[in-house]
Amino acid sequence: MHIVEHHDDLAGYYHAVLETVSAPDAVYEGDGGELLAVSKRVGTRVLVIPYREQSASDGFVITAFFISRFERLLSRGILWQKSS
Repeated sequence: MHIVEHHDDLAGYYHAVLETVSAPDAVYEGDGGELLAVSKRVGTRVLVIPYREQSASDGFVITAFFISRFERLLSRGILWQKSS
C-alpha cells in the first residue's frame, strides 16, 4: 500500500501490483541481487516490481514503476517466464 500511495503514476494500481508480485509474467535479474517481477497486462506499459527474497516464504517489495519500452528488460537475464 505504501508504494502505491507514494507514487502518483501507480495510483489505482494496487491490485495490479499485488497480482504482479504473486503471479508475474516473467522474473528478471536485477542489478544488486534483487529480482524484477514483470507484468505486461497493464495497458500499453509494463509494470516492473523490484523485490528481494529473504527465504522461500519471506521477502519484500523494494518499489514499483512502469516502463514503456520492454526491450530494455531483454538485456537482463530472465530467470522465469510464464508459459503461454
